[in-house]
Amino acid sequence: MKYRSYTFSSYNVNVELSSFGETGHTVEYHLMFHVKGEELNYETQLRNLHCAYSELLNDELLTGAKPVMKRYFLSDAANQSEQLEEELKSFPECATSILQQPPLDGSKIALWCYLTTNTNSAYKHYWTAGAGIASGNSEEQTHALLENYEVELQQRECTLEKDCIRTWFFVQNVDVNYAGMVQARRYNFLDQGLTEHTHYIASTGIEGRHANPKIHVLLDAYAVKGLHPGQIKYLYALSHLSPTAIYGVTFERGVSILYGDRCQLYISGTASIDNKGEVLHKGDVVSQAQRMCENVEKLLEEGGSGFQDLAQIIIYLRDAADYKVIRLMLEKQFPEIPKQFVLASVCRPTWLIEMECIAIRKNNNPEFGNL
Repeated sequence: MKYRSYTFSSYNVNVELSSFGETGHTVEYHLMFHVKGEELNYETQLRNLHCAYSELLNDELLTGAKPVMKRYFLSDAANQSEQLEEELKSFPECATSILQQPPLDGSKIALWCYLTTNTNSAYKHYWTAGAGIASGNSEEQTHALLENYEVELQQRECTLEKDCIRTWFFVQNVDVNYAGMVQARRYNFLDQGLTEHTHYIASTGIEGRHANPKIHVLLDAYAVKGLHPGQIKYLYALSHLSPTAIYGVTFERGVSILYGDRCQLYISGTASIDNKGEVLHKGDVVSQAQRMCENVEKLLEEGGSGFQDLAQIIIYLRDAADYKVIRLMLEKQFPEIPKQFVLASVCRPTWLIEMECIAIRKNNNPEFGNL
């Protein structure tokens, strides 16, 4: 994994970039944009971010790379989304998620962007982002979102059970609405043949808000067409983590996808939990962060990987007051990995911190096609 950091002084923007791949093959890039200047208003911060984004995409390093997925983190979606959506009309279309998860560095906007170079791969990659429905409660909305997503997959000759690799559920007021999302997902998965005896899907379920207060749940998802069962391995780390079904939820801790030239690992939202499903170190965010990292490390190891292969990390904190100590701790542990720290409550009130990540390592198996 290669790492670079860019500082655009004229725009008050810093960008962390990781890249994986070689000339002649698909190159993957993960970029984290951080806007500086707390005294600047939202309009200026947005303009500065997009100026840096446009300038970076013209950098020689990114020649041939195109955005595949973008996620914007806003401090106040109700007052910021409309202007962002207007500006996005001038950029190439890609799956784009816009949600209120305030950046903890004090800025009003941050961005995670995933780009790849052109590929002639036999695989088809489908990203869905920002899906929401403005009627019904969280259970009804989740039910409808998943049904709509299944129709979308069917139109591409895919299914949820076979082809969906990763989901994200962003839940407004997660302490209240998470249970409804979990219930609808469980029933939907049963209908699709997804059980604790087959498999679920790697996922994050976390606080996140749309500009429209009637939208209680937002869905992002990623599916790949063309994979064979032998290319997909679900990650459990049972020495450290419990099966999720023990406490009534239906997602996988992580998943690795084998391609001929590389292996991608998607680690679900992971917190301070033990192999009995119990929260560890209640009230101690530093100890929870340590256990969280240990759990992630074990999941990566099960996929034949490690921290050295991380391409990006998103850290969710329940309490903004914990940001400084956690940032210092994780910057020291992961000094050259693109990261975002955002304010977002985890699905259990006693969980103070959660992280998700993506890793990429080399593979050499001619049995599978390259990415």
